[in-house]
Amino acid sequence: MSTDPAPEPEQDTAPEATPLLAPRDGLPPVIETSTQLVEYAEALRAGTGPVAVDAERASGYRYGQKAYLVQLRRNGSGTGLVDPVPLPDLSVLQAAIAEAEWVLHAANQDLPCLAEIGLVPARIFDTELAARLAGLPRVGLGAVVESLLGFSLQKGHSAADWSTRPLPEEWLVYAALDVEVLVDLRDALAAILEEQGKTEWARQEFEAILAAGPPAPKLDPWRRASGMHALRSRRQLGMLRAIWEARDMLARKRDIAPGRVLPDAAMVAAVQADPKNEGALLELPVFRGRANRRLVAHWFTALARGRALPEDELPLQSKPGDGPPPVNRWADRDPAAATRLQAARAGLAELSEKHSVPVENIVSPDLVRRIMWSPPEPRERSGVEAALRAAGAREWQVELTADLLTDALTRA
Repeated sequence: MSTDPAPEPEQDTAPEATPLLAPRDGLPPVIETSTQLVEYAEALRAGTGPVAVDAERASGYRYGQKAYLVQLRRNGSGTGLVDPVPLPDLSVLQAAIAEAEWVLHAANQDLPCLAEIGLVPARIFDTELAARLAGLPRVGLGAVVESLLGFSLQKGHSAADWSTRPLPEEWLVYAALDVEVLVDLRDALAAILEEQGKTEWARQEFEAILAAGPPAPKLDPWRRASGMHALRSRRQLGMLRAIWEARDMLARKRDIAPGRVLPDAAMVAAVQADPKNEGALLELPVFRGRANRRLVAHWFTALARGRALPEDELPLQSKPGDGPPPVNRWADRDPAAATRLQAARAGLAELSEKHSVPVENIVSPDLVRRIMWSPPEPRERSGVEAALRAAGAREWQVELTADLLTDALTRA
């Protein structure tokens, strides 16, 4: 029997991340006058290289997704914290950096609110999307910064009410630090993508984000109310739509997040209870509060309006769509399509593992379902390529997946 000591367990040799606690140049004053804005625009114009850009909203507190703070940083220009409340037109900044590459994290989240105040990039580098293409296991800003740069960012203020004035200093520090690391992060990710041969993939993805423009309005947004699956009849759906519209009108008028005016659960509960008078509505828990007691006539009128709708004006049980049915019904409705989809998914899973890219970034899962449910004509590579391009797939995606999807179409 060996008398050698048992080997010690391996220690995690990864160095601890260095906390970023304060901006390296100190916390700049918030830019809230036209004079300050013009001065910073000139500083940006004189700077060099990419521009780090971020925006803070008041999601969950205010109606809509407008920006309540914009952060920018460029080499040689320093960090700017711009308050778009007194300065709703930032086109002077746009003129200064229009031709530069803008570095954002999860650009789709910020581009719409930036466009509202006159900031529209010509070129971007999205560090969140780049991290996905690079195969990083976690793509949140804090996780990517810690993994690639060795710094830990402050947490806890991303979901704050950024419409608060004056903004607390610790929030401003958090906001300044977010853009302080973005350009270094961009360079680290660009090097990884180059090493993996994915630079062109990323370029096409970034161009697609800009070409897509703002998202189209949601069809029947009231159907996104949490808990509406508990409503079984078209009459109930009509009542839900009516009270949702009444809430939305009030929330927009008061500039308050709709859920703070009346929670989704309260709307669904009111529809299920189907109160016959205001007193019965006030018996429901949320409606007993002082704010909703004052609004009881508003809510009851909306419910009554939905209850009185003619049969032909009631919403359908499910929103009309042009896509295929839910996948769990394919085996019964079209076994051949189910076989095709299974083959396509298996092949895409292999591609995902080979290239270390999430399946949803290799090609849209919805697009795959559509092609497998209604195969293009001709049912060969040229038809698949045409279907992919028509749906907005990028050329790298077409090249990577066309053969695989064509092969899947031949399975049944």
